[in-house]
Amino acid sequence: MADHQEKTRAKPGRKAGENAAPSSVQVLDRSLKLLELVAQADGAGLTELADQSAMAPSTVHRLLTSLAQHGMVTHDNETGAWTIGVKAFEIGTAYLRFRKLGTISRPFLKQLMEGCGETANIAIEDDGDMVFISQVESHAPMRAFFRPGRRGPIHASGIGKAILSTWPDSRIEALLAGRTLQHFTDKTRDSVAMLLEDIAKIRIRGWSIDDEEHTLGMRCVAAPIFDEYGEAVAGISVSGPAVRLPDEKVDAFGPVIRAAAEGLTKAMGGRSR
Repeated sequence: MADHQEKTRAKPGRKAGENAAPSSVQVLDRSLKLLELVAQADGAGLTELADQSAMAPSTVHRLLTSLAQHGMVTHDNETGAWTIGVKAFEIGTAYLRFRKLGTISRPFLKQLMEGCGETANIAIEDDGDMVFISQVESHAPMRAFFRPGRRGPIHASGIGKAILSTWPDSRIEALLAGRTLQHFTDKTRDSVAMLLEDIAKIRIRGWSIDDEEHTLGMRCVAAPIFDEYGEAVAGISVSGPAVRLPDEKVDAFGPVIRAAAEGLTKAMGGRSR
């Protein structure tokens, strides 16, 4: 028995992943894929998740049950819907604590919302997408709303363009190479050339504008937030109906939002370039 145990033990210096059974890696990949699908929905059924993941319903159920035992997902017995679990939320908030944005940004968001009268948002850049992480909603009956965790295209986002404006053109072109810039409205900058032309104006102005480029009738004004290395890791914005954000108001809000971004950058221990 001792000889057998010695033979199957991992060799010294070998990485743990090299000794993992392929089936274990596959289970992990599938579980993470399901977790991602559940997180993207407000509640998804077994059949829906099986279709989206291209896995058998029995496999999906087995993996979801395992995830539920760890608190990563939860199941509503009445509706049959699977939703994100408390443990996944704890992990997500741990990331926000690490980035310090979740807590430190709240006073800045509240001040912006109260001063501008419109919804204030924080979003980070992740692999060419924008991920909204926090928001303070306007009290107006008609207002912008972004669910925390929602992903959006970087080229049709006020915060996205604010972050891109801190990058050299070559880095922007490398990020978007081979990608199709989705056309949302007639105002969408859906080519690299159009986007770079807009980015040049943002660099001069100091803040970005989403002029109904993602959603007709909605405008947004944004500025970048920098980390301790001078890298733009996030952005802060004010967004609302275009009827309440005419050009003169956008021009007035721009410096206010930029000042809020600079204040938040300093509060995080970051520095602008």
